[in-house]
Amino acid sequence: MRNQPTAALGHLLPEGTPTPLIPVLIIIETISLFIRPVALGVRITANLTAGHLLIQLIATAAFVLIPMIPTVALLTSIVLFLLTLLEIAVAIIQAYVFVLLLSLYL
Repeated sequence: MRNQPTAALGHLLPEGTPTPLIPVLIIIETISLFIRPVALGVRITANLTAGHLLIQLIATAAFVLIPMIPTVALLTSIVLFLLTLLEIAVAIIQAYVFVLLLSLYL
């Protein structure tokens, strides 16, 4: 950055930007650079939390149904197992997308 400041900071401004807009665009682009990793963290947290909540709800339903209707409780447990496999696959994909986008943003 010390040797070539225009190359290092060139992505903050598009070519042909009017002179009065330069300070505003630099501030907006700088904020955008800091917000992107935070937005990715919020996204992955929300997706994983939603999956865990769904698993918790189905597990609670299965435990409540055991004394009343054992067959439905067994089917619910099977669905819970399949959902857990799906959650593991989603977690792997989310981690891959998170690392990929983070490496592109930074």
